[in-house]
Amino acid sequence: MTTNNLFTNTSTTSADDTTISYRTTGRGPDLILLPGALAIAADLDGVAQALGTRFTVHTIERRGRGESGPQGPRYCVARECEDIEAVQRATGARFIAGHSFGGLLALEAMLARVVFDRAAVYEPGVFVDGDRSPVFLPWAEQCRKEVREGRNLAAFITFVRGVNPETTGKAPRFLLRLILPIVIRKQERHKKYALLPAAIAEHEQAAKIGNQPQRYASIETPTLFMAGKEMKTTGAGRAASRLSELLPVTRLRTFPGIDHFGMEKNPSLVAEVIADFLLDDKLGEGFVAGSRDAVAGH
Repeated sequence: MTTNNLFTNTSTTSADDTTISYRTTGRGPDLILLPGALAIAADLDGVAQALGTRFTVHTIERRGRGESGPQGPRYCVARECEDIEAVQRATGARFIAGHSFGGLLALEAMLARVVFDRAAVYEPGVFVDGDRSPVFLPWAEQCRKEVREGRNLAAFITFVRGVNPETTGKAPRFLLRLILPIVIRKQERHKKYALLPAAIAEHEQAAKIGNQPQRYASIETPTLFMAGKEMKTTGAGRAASRLSELLPVTRLRTFPGIDHFGMEKNPSLVAEVIADFLLDDKLGEGFVAGSRDAVAGH
């Protein structure tokens, strides 16, 4: 265990003996927080600290990152669900929140009968559009090849174009080669380069269970779905809207002023919405599937 002024780093062991590290901050009911692809636990420090005024927040360093063990040859969504369950056993957490692929994992954990009282997911990385193969992503092998060749910027461009076909995917590669080194600072780019192999595997796992939104309809845990300003134009945004209509007890909150990375860019606002939902003692009164509210963003 290691500590600093705000966070304590602890680890536990998952079902396959993989070490899973997590960062803890705050005081109150225990909450598990899950980062998405191309992200590490520290990327959610802002929202963890904001939530920490009302919760004890445990941000999982998902496998393949930091002090946690590797994804391993048997990597799949089920392994990640086992990791969540291991951290829940270690902490007693009754709440869970996730961003992007972390949101998908929160849903899958509940589907696997890991029991939480309430959940909150920001633009979960669930394929719902029906226009992608459930088992194959056409950009994945090219991205892996570019990683093996040490062509990190090329691999990163292949990745962002592949996962965002509606937006970044429409930009020419030569233009992205010019823009990305300017808009993403060098240290941040190199962190993402290191996470690319894990992120490719994660997206392939998401694709294998993709285009089956109805699989989540049996989740009875009251769940808050959140989406940013591009809810209608990105797959993750549409997933939040679609899934909010399928689960028995949900609420959809939209943030007109922030995008897919709202947890990182406006952590205080997102944390307030999450906390109010998770601690709402009147949740059952007039609460229906897919109820919608807009929240002002900055």
